[in-house]
Amino acid sequence: MRFLNRVNLNTPESVELEFSLAGIGNRALALLIDYHIVALSLVAFSLLWVFLSTRLMAYLSQLGGNYSALPPWLLALFVLGTFVIYAGYFVGFEVYWQGQTPGKRVAKIRVIRDDGRPIGLTQAGLRSLLRPIDDFFFMGALFILFGKREKRIGDWVAGTLVVQENRSRTKPAMTPSDRAQKLGDWLPTQSNLENLHPDDVAVIREYLGRRPDMTRKARHDLSLQLARQVRSRIQLEELPAGLNSDEFLEAVYWAVRRGSDGVTE
Repeated sequence: MRFLNRVNLNTPESVELEFSLAGIGNRALALLIDYHIVALSLVAFSLLWVFLSTRLMAYLSQLGGNYSALPPWLLALFVLGTFVIYAGYFVGFEVYWQGQTPGKRVAKIRVIRDDGRPIGLTQAGLRSLLRPIDDFFFMGALFILFGKREKRIGDWVAGTLVVQENRSRTKPAMTPSDRAQKLGDWLPTQSNLENLHPDDVAVIREYLGRRPDMTRKARHDLSLQLARQVRSRIQLEELPAGLNSDEFLEAVYWAVRRGSDGVTE
């Protein structure tokens, strides 16, 4: 078994990012926590369903008539409800928490796409639907243990990876330079920041968070390449003199954060 395997991913913008794979231990911890939450939710739902169904049948029996066809329908609705809770738990959290569930948040791991972008509804749905197959005879665990990228079946089908979450890197708590802040205040009036997709902002955030660990040359080359692509995307014709690519990326990130917290968090 390997611990902290690292993988390099190329984003659609041709930016290379490095991640540490989550590993079987962290994934098992996250799944244990999540399954306990799901189990408690299913127990609560079952008790509520039995109570309501019993009351409904008692009420209908007082009205008279033949309601013998109702119990199978109630059972079918119960099965559907349990499926929605089970599948919806993972899909809902992974979509709205950007690849995390409560268990993954505790274990400090996150699901991302194979190109480093955040997962969407399609990827989360496929992972959730294939989870029972992965749980069958621990097939998913075997795939994780013996696969190069530590993927279970759901990850292979959905095109996802589970990686270590390092908030100090992926969510930079930075204070932009004065020039970057001034440019960030100026950018919304001189460029089309709305052209930036959430995935673009995620790539900028990843770079800004991971740049302290890069060599000087790698940092210079990557920031220059990313700055050119971002400048083209937002259709900015000119930059203030003396501004370097790092300050420009800080300014863009600063402007987007101020404009819409939901895009960057």
